[in-house]
Amino acid sequence: MGLIAVAPDLLATIVTTLEMTRRPPLRPLPASPLRLVRWAEPQPDRYRTLFRRVGGPWLWYSRLAMDDATLTAIIHDPQVQVHAVVDRAGIEIGLLELDFRHAGACELSYFGLVPELAGQGHGRWLMAEAIARAWLPGVTRLWVHTCTLDHPSALNFYRAQGFTAVKRTIETFADPRAIGLLPVEAGAHVPYLA
Repeated sequence: MGLIAVAPDLLATIVTTLEMTRRPPLRPLPASPLRLVRWAEPQPDRYRTLFRRVGGPWLWYSRLAMDDATLTAIIHDPQVQVHAVVDRAGIEIGLLELDFRHAGACELSYFGLVPELAGQGHGRWLMAEAIARAWLPGVTRLWVHTCTLDHPSALNFYRAQGFTAVKRTIETFADPRAIGLLPVEAGAHVPYLA
């Protein structure tokens, strides 16, 4: 057993890939005061604002690092569905992104709610919505990945929803706080060393 040093301006995380290879039995959707709004062709700035609000506390950064053309090519692709979770007041408080660009598969690319909603059952509602939308005809695999930087309950949540862990990898990357993509206060559960 050994420890591998990580430079102060880098982060390292263990990424777990999970999948479902058959559609789960249909169940009634849990009740929720929230609703999903499909963004057919979201503007990059609007998308990044929601991405940052939902994922910033967990150090999501990939879409923040992309230039407008690269991001737009993804979120405007007809095989990618972007949904905002909206509360009763019309405030966008969550993100669901489904990627059907690989034949027979759907990646649950981004799934999350603002941290203030954790533990209130809204995640189960959002996952039920995601599963209902993901299993289109011809889909034989629904997959997602989470990492050790995510909410401490994320891995167990995905398992409880019917996903099975199938792969583990280690990812290192520039700390998004060190390169200015997120404020230094983001990801308070991960010490900022740079």
